[in-house]
Amino acid sequence: MLIIGCDFHPGFQQVAIFDNRKAGIEQKRLGHRQEAEEFYRSLKGQAVRVGMEACGHYPWFERLLASLGIELWMGDAARVRAAAVRKQKTDRADAEHLLRLLMEDRFPRIWVPSLEVRDVRQLLVERHKQVQARTRTKNQLQALALGQGVQKKRKLWSEAGRGELEKLELLPYARQRRQHLLQTLDQLEAEITELNRQVAEEVRRRPEAVKLMTHPGVGPVTALSMVLTLGPAERFENARKVGSYFGLIPSEHSSGGRQQMGPISKQGNPFLRFLLVEAGQSAARYDQELRRFYERLARRRHRALAKVAVARKLAMRLYLMLREDWNYAQLRKAVCR
Repeated sequence: MLIIGCDFHPGFQQVAIFDNRKAGIEQKRLGHRQEAEEFYRSLKGQAVRVGMEACGHYPWFERLLASLGIELWMGDAARVRAAAVRKQKTDRADAEHLLRLLMEDRFPRIWVPSLEVRDVRQLLVERHKQVQARTRTKNQLQALALGQGVQKKRKLWSEAGRGELEKLELLPYARQRRQHLLQTLDQLEAEITELNRQVAEEVRRRPEAVKLMTHPGVGPVTALSMVLTLGPAERFENARKVGSYFGLIPSEHSSGGRQQMGPISKQGNPFLRFLLVEAGQSAARYDQELRRFYERLARRRHRALAKVAVARKLAMRLYLMLREDWNYAQLRKAVCR
C-alpha cells in the first residue's frame, strides 16, 4: 500500500511518500493543479491513502482523488500540530510528520461531510451574508433619516415610512446616496426572498430538519444548519459532547486543586453558534422551561451569559431530537418524565 502525507497549500503541496515495497521515504513538491493531477493519475489502480490537515481550498483535490479511487483522510489540524515534538517547522517536515502519524496509526481523523452537504451549506452562508448586507444598508438609511430629524425605527420600512424617506430634502450627493441605498435594499430583499425559498425546499427534503422546526424558536435556517453541521447524531456519545463541539462550553485552566473557568471556547462552527444564540432567545420566549432557566441565570449572573447557556441547552435538545427521531412534543414528554 502507498501511504502519502500531504502538506496542502493553496498553490502547491508537499508530499512524503512511503511505499512498503521500497525502502525509505520519498519527498515531492507538486504544483497545483496540473503537476498534482499528473502525479495522482499515475497512481490510479494502486491502493493509496492520503492524509492531510483539514483546511480550505481543497474540494477540487477531494474530487480528483475520489475519481481515482484514492482514499483521503482529513486530520484535526490542532491535534496534528500538538503531536509534533520538534520545534522546526518546514513543509518537508510537516509532510513527513503527517506520514508518520498515518504509518503509526495515530492520525487524528475527523468526520467530513459530503461535497453535496457542503454545497448546501454554501446556500446558508450566502443567505447569511445577504442578510448582513441588508442590515448594513438599512442602518445607513436610518442614519440619513436621523440626520434629517426623522426617527421612525422599524416603521421606516413600512410603506408610509419608505415614502417619507424618499421625500426627505437632501443635498445632491446625499440624495444620490439615498437612491443607491434604496435600490440596493430592494435588490437584497428580492435575493433574500429567493434564498429563503431555496432553504425551505432543502428543509422539505430532510424530514429530520422538519421535526427540528417543531421546537419553538427554531426556523428553517437553524434547523437545516443543525442537520448539515452536526452530521450523524450517533457519532456523539452524549448531548454534552455536542455543546463542546459547537464551542458553547467554558474554557478551563484548572490545576493544583484550583478550578479556573474562562469564556466559552468558541472551538466550533461560528455560523451555527450565532444561529443557536439567536434561536435560543426566541425559544426562551415560548418554552417555559427555557424561559425560567434564562431568567434565573440572568438574575444570578449576567444576561449575556444566560443567552449562551440557553443556546447550549437548545443545541443539546436539538441533538436529542435528531438522535431519537423526536418532534418537540415527544421531547417534552421525555424530559418531563
